[in-house]
Amino acid sequence: MPGPGGGAGWQATGMTSWKQFTDEAPELAAAVRDRFAVRKHCTLATLRADGSPRISGSEVEFSDGEMWLGSMARARKALDLRRDPRMALHSPGVDPPEDDPTRWGGEAKVAGLAVEVGDAGGGDGSHRFRIDIEEVVFIRVEGNGLLIDSWHPGRGVQQHVRS
Repeated sequence: MPGPGGGAGWQATGMTSWKQFTDEAPELAAAVRDRFAVRKHCTLATLRADGSPRISGSEVEFSDGEMWLGSMARARKALDLRRDPRMALHSPGVDPPEDDPTRWGGEAKVAGLAVEVGDAGGGDGSHRFRIDIEEVVFIRVEGNGLLIDSWHPGRGVQQHVRS
């Protein structure tokens, strides 16, 4: 299906709400939500009009069984998402402890579509987007390698180890 405004031909595949993801993979959802709560600002990746990537700081909210993003009125990231809703979020960065990397809480990533659902409630034209989830990834250190849990609608949780 073409993107809004004649976008670049992206395909909306299986998408799900935060609640559906949590119901299907509660332990993974708790770990991911914890990573997004470790600090206030996460990194949002969007696509510019020419197709090149843009990253922006953003805040994430979890409420009413959904994952939400907000944006100031007419911010570049909001205009990107209005034109092409594909996005990826990376949890706030926290470095692993140098003396024991296995104590690191990990990092989380969520990808999908940002669906604008009106303003953020301030009456100032700010934007509010619901995230329709297509992929969730949680990475942490285990032993001498990385343990990577990934989830996609219809496939459930898959685990990979990288040494």
